[in-house]
Amino acid sequence: MAPRAYWKGYLKLSLVSCPIALFPATSEREKISFHQVNKETGHRIRYKKVDAETGNEVDNADIVKGYEIAKGEYIEVEPDELEAVAIESKHVIDIDEFVPRNEIDELYLRDPYYIVPDGEVGQQAFAVIREAIRKEGMIALGKVVFTSREHIIALEARGKGMLGVTLRYPYEVRDETEYFDTIEDEKIPKDMIDLAVHIVENKTGHFKPQQFKDEYEDALKDLLRRKQKGEKIERPKERTPKPAAVARAGAPHDRVRVRPRSRRALTRAIRKPADAR
Repeated sequence: MAPRAYWKGYLKLSLVSCPIALFPATSEREKISFHQVNKETGHRIRYKKVDAETGNEVDNADIVKGYEIAKGEYIEVEPDELEAVAIESKHVIDIDEFVPRNEIDELYLRDPYYIVPDGEVGQQAFAVIREAIRKEGMIALGKVVFTSREHIIALEARGKGMLGVTLRYPYEVRDETEYFDTIEDEKIPKDMIDLAVHIVENKTGHFKPQQFKDEYEDALKDLLRRKQKGEKIERPKERTPKPAAVARAGAPHDRVRVRPRSRRALTRAIRKPADAR
């Protein structure tokens, strides 16, 4: 079955526009998930909405949204009040500007979407916009409304289609200085830097996500297969940690050769915290 579009509308660049459809580029559906089940009956667990103080069940008609301003104190907001401030979707992504890709901080990247032309009518216009973006090597920025909220979306050419990534607003990104300011400026010996660089060079490769292996997901699948066959699952007695590989697979040497001076510097660095106590 063909995937269902998450959003449909128009992509517009000045006087050129075309109908488009957006599809989520990532998915969590393939991952194993569990329901809560009554161990005695095998039935699904169902939750009820109850008043936190009285314990009485509350009908959906009597439930409103509340914003907590103090402990146990809320500003109640009615559905029609939320509708009054909701951003009306015009179903148009109007490209406002173009920016260099390297100026977009990765912290601002949120959700990726594949963008395709919706129908045969706008195929040529879609190709015109796509190739204009590709030729300039820039990222197009526009706005799109999903579920009453306006999002900034970054667009770039990708194969025959386009990739759109929603961006976070500045207030959603935490200031790094709150975390990094307490890190002390260390004086690092040159031979230790040389050693670290040597290790990096030996472990340098290419980004190949097809080689990523989700061992926990595989273990879950194996567990479920064994349970379905009626096999008894026993808890492992003790797991022996795997030794960390120093050099990458296929490297010319089985281990990284450490020069005596670098080895001594590394030993001093390891012992330093212990000596300081």
